[in-house]
Amino acid sequence: MHTEIGRWVLRIEGEAVLQLAERLDDQFAEVVELILHAPGKVILTGVGKSAHIAAKIAATLNSVGTPAVWLHATEAVHGDVGIVQRGDVALIFSKSGETPEVKGLLPVLRERGAYTIACVGNPDSSLARGADKVIDLSVQREACPHGLTPTASTTVALAFGDALAIALMQAKRFGPEDFAATHPGGSLGKRLLLRVKDIADPTLPAVSEDAPFKEVLYAITSGRKGAVAVLAPDSPILRGIITDGDIRRALEKYEPTHLLSLRAKDVATKNPKTIELHQKAFEALEMMRMHKVSQLIVLEGGKPWGMIHFHDLIREGIQ
Repeated sequence: MHTEIGRWVLRIEGEAVLQLAERLDDQFAEVVELILHAPGKVILTGVGKSAHIAAKIAATLNSVGTPAVWLHATEAVHGDVGIVQRGDVALIFSKSGETPEVKGLLPVLRERGAYTIACVGNPDSSLARGADKVIDLSVQREACPHGLTPTASTTVALAFGDALAIALMQAKRFGPEDFAATHPGGSLGKRLLLRVKDIADPTLPAVSEDAPFKEVLYAITSGRKGAVAVLAPDSPILRGIITDGDIRRALEKYEPTHLLSLRAKDVATKNPKTIELHQKAFEALEMMRMHKVSQLIVLEGGKPWGMIHFHDLIREGIQ
């Protein structure tokens, strides 16, 4: 029984959203153009459940490049309306369009020079008649069996907000790089914004190619990167890299007495994988995966600078 009720609710709300999709007309396109060319920001307001919907839409608009603020209709008339400036576009959400708080706010918004759009469930309401434009968000019925709890109506309003946000996003050609700029703390933001220099360790574990095997073991252990760079004698020229895997292979290949006579160049992997300091961090991760290595030597202008390990990238949320 419970499952059937859940399905029934979802069907009602899904049908309401589809009906809104069929109902969208040139009014929607005009609202998009109005916001695109408005000299101010977008104000979203309402009371009750509509206030929560307005707040969510404001957050979505901000995240995709359209400056927006949420204004609670009740608090607005007690000072918060000061955030509204001439040239702003105000979207007022209300199911009935007759709520005293939003009706009272409408003339205040107009007086402050904002363009008003009523996003209402009743297109014949006082709010709709007094606004500059009207978006019809009416539903045939709520999912609530008593028709009292806003359910389908709030879902439709939320879907409208998403449609508006994405239409504006597309019109502004707001791409992944822009998205990363507004989400610097998220995984996508880090993937697109962080560079190797932001993560890599500038301390490069290194030995000369003539270093004895014992010195290599000490350097790779103290460096804590699972690898050590091999450089030309008395020069910062990169000759190779020695990893934990190279050490294990040497132990398998040579007799214990022979190991002491080995030099770094005897066990090093020539032409190690490298990455430049200015490259993006996710490029380092992709290179590691492609070549099946756990670390890269970081170069600055072609010269060894440091080392970046797979774990450094994972720890920063680069995936």
